[in-house]
Amino acid sequence: MTAPREDELRDALEQIRARLARAAEAAGRDVETIELLPVTKFFPASDVAALYRLGCRSFGESRDQEATRKIEELRDITDCPGIRWHMIGRIQRNKARSIGEWADTAHSVDNAKVVGALDRSASDALERGARPDPLRVFLQVSLDGDESRGGVDVTATGRIDDLCAAIDDAAGLSFVGLMAIPPLGADPDAAFARLAEEHHRVQERYPQRLDLSAGMSGDLEAAVRHGSTCVRVGTALLGARPLTSPPEVTRVTPSSQTTESSDSPETGHRSSPHEGSSR
Repeated sequence: MTAPREDELRDALEQIRARLARAAEAAGRDVETIELLPVTKFFPASDVAALYRLGCRSFGESRDQEATRKIEELRDITDCPGIRWHMIGRIQRNKARSIGEWADTAHSVDNAKVVGALDRSASDALERGARPDPLRVFLQVSLDGDESRGGVDVTATGRIDDLCAAIDDAAGLSFVGLMAIPPLGADPDAAFARLAEEHHRVQERYPQRLDLSAGMSGDLEAAVRHGSTCVRVGTALLGARPLTSPPEVTRVTPSSQTTESSDSPETGHRSSPHEGSSR
């Protein structure tokens, strides 16, 4: 880790924290109730180590193979007690066993088969002492109804209720809330308002407080206005994301970026400009 890179991350983190504080104040909310989740996919373990030193404790990854490799690399660099890893990418059922070992939280669960696979994996890890707590799970909803891009159609309330119940009933899982990404080209305020409505509807069925994972570099203010408790920030914090591997990162000024490209599951191919995305 070079001093210039750590200085760059410090400056970007201060800017994001300031944006988040202003958004919370404008919404009449306590900023301490909103988690900032750095999205570190495609960036090196050294960046994670620097952000950890700067006070971050949770990090978002979208690919199982990259996450497991990065976790091992980080252990070789430094000790990071209390670090938590979030799976924000679409989950393939054959990756569930691994994810149940390393992830503290999964943001992109949207079908019963993945719920079952994650429950089996997390339950096994709990029995072996490989994880201290159940896997925290957000149900992803699709705000435009296009489930091919991830999420359960927000109008399919019956399926949403069934999946929420399945997660809540699973011994190895903990149902913690909903996640969504605004459709491309959509008005963020309208999208997050619709998400807030569904969040309120689902919340009425559960005694525990349900969180809301919503908002990225370009729209976190709108997400905070509508109740987000976790914003997933990549580009505005780490800079432009490369198409493939961490060594090919092109450094840019983080404050000049608002959106970024994301990868398809288990590939390095660009598929959409969403950073904290399961697409």
